[in-house]
Amino acid sequence: MKTIGLLFPLFFAMTTLAQQTRFSVPEFVAPQDLKTWQERRTAVRETLTRLMGEVPARPSVPDVKILSREDKGAYTLEKFSFVNGAGATVPGYYLIPNDGKARYPAVYYCHWHGGNYDLGKQEIFTTHHTPEIPADALTRAGYVVMAIDAYCFGERSGMGPGGPDEKGGQEEMSTSKRELWLGRSLWAMMVSDDLMGLDYLFSRPEVDKQRVAVTGISMGATRSWWLMALDERIKTGVAVGCLTRYQDLIEEQKLKAHGIYYFVPGMLRHFDTEAIVSLIAPRPVLFMTGDEDIGSPVSGIHKIDAKVRPVYALYRNPDAFENIIYPKTGHVYTPDMWQKMLQWMKTRL
Repeated sequence: MKTIGLLFPLFFAMTTLAQQTRFSVPEFVAPQDLKTWQERRTAVRETLTRLMGEVPARPSVPDVKILSREDKGAYTLEKFSFVNGAGATVPGYYLIPNDGKARYPAVYYCHWHGGNYDLGKQEIFTTHHTPEIPADALTRAGYVVMAIDAYCFGERSGMGPGGPDEKGGQEEMSTSKRELWLGRSLWAMMVSDDLMGLDYLFSRPEVDKQRVAVTGISMGATRSWWLMALDERIKTGVAVGCLTRYQDLIEEQKLKAHGIYYFVPGMLRHFDTEAIVSLIAPRPVLFMTGDEDIGSPVSGIHKIDAKVRPVYALYRNPDAFENIIYPKTGHVYTPDMWQKMLQWMKTRL
């Protein structure tokens, strides 16, 4: 009896672990020919859209209010807002270089998370985690720039279901709970807001619609590659510090590295990150991630790379997918990454 008593906790622990890990994600394999991939590509995107849940339909062009306009010397700064169809007002910035050109390429800048709920879109005016001030560097390079506040960030902090006194991680949790009750994830609503922001960006007369890019670090990186996967209008993108394969995140017990906003119910019943990234092909995209980035296990980055490259090869455009892994580097935006981002935009736009 004593032996059985000792073995029972071990048996229970092994059974619990088996239950926790007993799931199988369908393997994503690029087909041998482009026609088959194009058919499968449509199905993957339709599944991804369905997994986002009951997201309100977007109008063809958002009803935008221009709240202010200010000459900042090198560029003109407009502040705007639009209603997202789900009861929320989305504030944003729109920057136009003051060099008198009729049309400009544009960069849709996705801010990060980092627990900096008070920052949001204001990130483009700081060097909080970028080597240069994004607003200055990008407008100086000749780009129109747009950025909005995601749910719970910037001017939207304190606007959640817990009222103005609930901010930060607790507001994010409450907002996630509400959205799940409404049949969608918080991530789906963040991406939906970004798609509406892009709709407005593409409606602006100053923007060359054939030369629009997305970029960001961390949460902003994931927003960037999801947007490229869902919106064919985006010409190119640069994602820094967040290329996460979800199975590897689970295997390395690093789910804690990402907030509740990040998770899409049901996704691993269909595919993992490599399927989403493959939707970007054949458009050019650059990923830059540190091999010690806790939120993006390097084992997963290698697997994504191995799965996505054959898709780009179907288009005979393998160089359009660039995936740089920085050794002995964590969750940071290094000067080298920054210069590579600027050069990528210059070359690809």
